[in-house]
Amino acid sequence: MFALTRTACTAAVWLVLAGWLTDGVQAAGADLRVETLADGLEHPWSLVWLDEDRILIAERAGRLRVFERGQLRDEPVSGVPDSFVRAQGGLQDLLLHPDYATNGWIYLSLAHGDARANATRVVRGRLDGNAWIDNEVIFTAQPTKATAVHYGARMAFLNDGTLLISVGDGFNLREKAQHLDSHIGSIVRVTADGRVPPDNPFIDHDDALPEIFSYGHRNVQGLVVDPETGLIWSHEHGPRGGDELNLIRPGANYGWPVATHGIDYSGARISPFTSRPGMVDPLIDWTPSIAPAGMSQYRGELFADWHGDLLIASLAERSLRRVRIDGEQVLGDAIIPLNLGRRLRDVQVGPDGAIYLLTDEPNGALLRLTPES
Repeated sequence: MFALTRTACTAAVWLVLAGWLTDGVQAAGADLRVETLADGLEHPWSLVWLDEDRILIAERAGRLRVFERGQLRDEPVSGVPDSFVRAQGGLQDLLLHPDYATNGWIYLSLAHGDARANATRVVRGRLDGNAWIDNEVIFTAQPTKATAVHYGARMAFLNDGTLLISVGDGFNLREKAQHLDSHIGSIVRVTADGRVPPDNPFIDHDDALPEIFSYGHRNVQGLVVDPETGLIWSHEHGPRGGDELNLIRPGANYGWPVATHGIDYSGARISPFTSRPGMVDPLIDWTPSIAPAGMSQYRGELFADWHGDLLIASLAERSLRRVRIDGEQVLGDAIIPLNLGRRLRDVQVGPDGAIYLLTDEPNGALLRLTPES
């Protein structure tokens, strides 16, 4: 194994040499183009680069797939732990340990349990050829729930090596997002092997679960830690409107469901309040809902003007958004004109500086975005 380099070579040359270009090339506006690298993925949820030649992809249907040197392996990875595959449940996020190049640890979030009692779980393991080995359970949210939606399940490592995990509100349990005796509707922080860090914000509160880092969340589906500043960015789904981009602080309350711009699916107001004392207001509110999914921060050379900006995949809006940031300030938010008309589940930056997307479909695809020039 070896670490990825952030130095990008020229994208077209790199992929021609690697044999990655396919017939599925689609114009995506005057300055951008999209290439289909692979299809036949069943609701792919996340991707991670193992090295310059291999991408690991999680399918919500319960499979891990390897894309290697331009080909999607027919056989899924063996030995993957069972997950509860129903509605929004299944395999979800993937993340490499900061020292993956030496220890090989890969983190996987999933829905664990059954229809009557299920929860967000995180495990870690290693790949031995095409087999998942050394599986360890790192975290399981409490309490269990009887809904197959709103798992959260995004992960990110902080610069100190601790792990953040989002836990959704389970849809029917939204009031628990304001309760510290439940992981429901929170972001939790654990060590790389699942222990509670001694400096967590509620570690000394008898009525709080010690893993909780922030709370008052609905369904965090994007989680990014800026390696240069240590800032934590997240976005979450509202119902009909009220999607949010937030800057996460330890111990902070992000309001759900007491303060929200969202309207319930019935058309009723969820709360008369969009802001409350002691609760953090979002930096961006998307109303109507765009259904933000994956998120990454651009570091690369192909899109030099985007350095440090956030890229957000959207399900309902079927778009890719770029959020320009400067330190803690949001400077702007715009749609990147891809004109795909497809639900986008994840977005990641590759070692070549290109942008890689997953489409959320029964016959989902791995796409690659580069400058047309």
